[in-house]
Amino acid sequence: MRKQRLITGAALAAFVAASLIIPGPFAEGRERLRDRIAQRMGADEGPKAPGSETIFYGRDPLQSLDVWRAKNVKGPAPLVVFVHGGGWKRGSKDNATGRFKADHYPGEGYAFASIDYRLVPDSPVEQQAEDVAMAVKALIRDADRLGIDRRRIVLMGHSAGAHLVALVGTDEQYLKSVGLSFADITGVIPIDGAAYDVPAQTKDGPPIMQATYKQAFGSDPARQAKLSPTLHAAAPNATAFLLLYVQRPDGVRQAKALGAALEAGGSKVEHGSFPGEGLQGHGEINRRLGDPSYAPTTAVDAWLKRVFAR
Repeated sequence: MRKQRLITGAALAAFVAASLIIPGPFAEGRERLRDRIAQRMGADEGPKAPGSETIFYGRDPLQSLDVWRAKNVKGPAPLVVFVHGGGWKRGSKDNATGRFKADHYPGEGYAFASIDYRLVPDSPVEQQAEDVAMAVKALIRDADRLGIDRRRIVLMGHSAGAHLVALVGTDEQYLKSVGLSFADITGVIPIDGAAYDVPAQTKDGPPIMQATYKQAFGSDPARQAKLSPTLHAAAPNATAFLLLYVQRPDGVRQAKALGAALEAGGSKVEHGSFPGEGLQGHGEINRRLGDPSYAPTTAVDAWLKRVFAR
């Protein structure tokens, strides 16, 4: 009888991720497989935390959000708004928020919201950034009812969501379109994004991601630049950023370039560099954020206390 070897999920993910970088005629199929694995590895491991309220901030069914009120807080509480990833074309607040955040942040005394937004190809990235701003506007509109301090709001996003919150935090047009400004955003936490400078990423980013970038950002250099947070960071910007990333070379490179541009523009920037490689690390930092035993959770908690205390 032939012996069979058991392969752990981490080992399988590493093997598949490595195999996906081999060029060839099936790049598009490999990219789809890569996206499915990345989404699964960043997905929730349990049911949605109880106690949320769903709010629709637009007419499209995807223009909705879930919000959890802060626990054991007297008076209005600061708000953390999370934007999911998924290559700008998939994912949702129900499967890509991570199971710890909606418990952890309300327990820390913050309201927590996780949003859905319209997806590529039906809606372009510009509309996705507008959706982030619209969601914030809806939460501010209902701030008194929800027990939210409208003066203390942090945007947080993972992967494609990291790009979107960074874009909203550097190009004020999206906030202005709903009657808001950078003054309404206390800080921004992009988590392991790798498309802050779109032209650079389409030039030297992973080959398996190029079809995703082309679908999201097109091939027009002017549009790519317009959708690049790093190229908007000369000022003004949101006042504070915490850039989180694992050890993916393009993610580290892009985050450091964004941080340097933001600092040159006058924003206060902190970096959180953590262990983790490839798809496994990329998914883990989202899936486990909010787990008290996970180092990035401790870093985010300390940063939130500082920026909300200002």
